[in-house]
Amino acid sequence: MKEARFYERLEDQRVRCVLCPHECMLRDGQVGVCGVRQNVGGTLYSLVYGRAIAVHVDPIEKKPLFHVHPGSRSFSLATVGCNFRCLFCQNSDISQVRLSHAQVPGEEIAPEELVKLAERYACKTIAYTYTEPTVFYEYAYDTAVLAAERGILNVFVTNGFISAAPLEEIAPVLHAANVDLKGWSEEFYRRIVGGDLKAVLDTLKRMKRLGIWVEVTTLCVPGYVDTDEQFGSIARFIRDELGPETPWHVSRFYPHFRMTDRPPTSVSVLQRARQIGLEEGLRYVYSGNVPGDEGENTFCYRCGRLLIRRWGFSVLENRVREGKCPDCGAEIDGIGL
Repeated sequence: MKEARFYERLEDQRVRCVLCPHECMLRDGQVGVCGVRQNVGGTLYSLVYGRAIAVHVDPIEKKPLFHVHPGSRSFSLATVGCNFRCLFCQNSDISQVRLSHAQVPGEEIAPEELVKLAERYACKTIAYTYTEPTVFYEYAYDTAVLAAERGILNVFVTNGFISAAPLEEIAPVLHAANVDLKGWSEEFYRRIVGGDLKAVLDTLKRMKRLGIWVEVTTLCVPGYVDTDEQFGSIARFIRDELGPETPWHVSRFYPHFRMTDRPPTSVSVLQRARQIGLEEGLRYVYSGNVPGDEGENTFCYRCGRLLIRRWGFSVLENRVREGKCPDCGAEIDGIGL
């Protein structure tokens, strides 16, 4: 166990965690909503520091981050735990857990070793992913600092449910983030996700102000997130608050976890969402979980020519040269293009 950052000590050995907007008030022995931060005798501890439940080398496109060194490798890390309770979670076996300090699954890997592994496998980035990196903040922060010193970029794949102070602390070594904007109503966030829409929107705007490269993903859940009105509202928020250069990934839903009562998203819905995003003025809108779809590719927003051709998580062709379209000279937004 490691003492947590971002908490307040209260009377009677109680603590308040202020890492995320839940701000859990915990009595001695209690564990927060995330399942991995526990009050032990009036001190808040992270139960997962140095305990990696998943370590893989992935293509950066899997995050998905299409505008961060396309075609490169990303050393990917997770611990157990999450501060959301999404009914459709794709990684529920590791995200939806409840722990005590006596039982923490995972392999002991120190931050220094993670950075060495990333170098060994020639990864340009370390991705804190699969579960929610906010809940293993201390582990991610210490690793990110070391990685940045070695010239490795750090990226979060996150639900965006993090408080201002921790985000501002890690921002100097957090180079990019893919943030799930899971829906467009507080009711959906409350009932289906277990979070708060406004807090996520605030995080997105704060990341942009802090200079973090942001890409947004929306899972198009049939019956919940699949209307033209919702797609238009999300696209306008991205355009007006984050900038038209912000990539938007509209991703196909598949039944999973506690939401098996509806079919996979129709491809036509994804194509409509993508078209709405482009019509609203976004430069880059991508369709996800549909290998071979045209929406996997990057096109020049000025001349319309194909720049990066993909199949699933693979880059088949990249025509971008020194960050510019070779046909019209438009600057293509992102990192390492």
